[in-house]
Amino acid sequence: QVQLVERGGGLVQAGGSLRLSCAASGRTFSSYAMAWFRQAPGKEREFVAYITRDGSGTSYADSVKGRFTISRDNAKNTVYLQMNSLKPEDTAVYFCAARPSWPSTTDKYNYWGQGTQVTVSS
Repeated sequence: QVQLVERGGGLVQAGGSLRLSCAASGRTFSSYAMAWFRQAPGKEREFVAYITRDGSGTSYADSVKGRFTISRDNAKNTVYLQMNSLKPEDTAVYFCAARPSWPSTTDKYNYWGQGTQVTVSS
């Protein structure tokens, strides 16, 4: 069982930055691929970024490529999402997710955090 707790959401002006973190319980964090998803009001949950177990591979949604960076620190059981040049359309609840072995851009993840709200004002 893995428990995930996201932090770092908030209100920011367009063009600003936020850094989300997701802390995982357990001693096998390095066994899990990690990802960030988001869900805006009235919309489906969508993939944002993923990172492989050892951090050597990442993938991003086209909408955030070049602005967001996913990273992880396996010694701290934490995955991060650095978000720069934020836009109003980035407003959503952001969730981190974990799955054993390989990452995926689909929502087929075994464990999910409770989410953290990110609001970008214009």
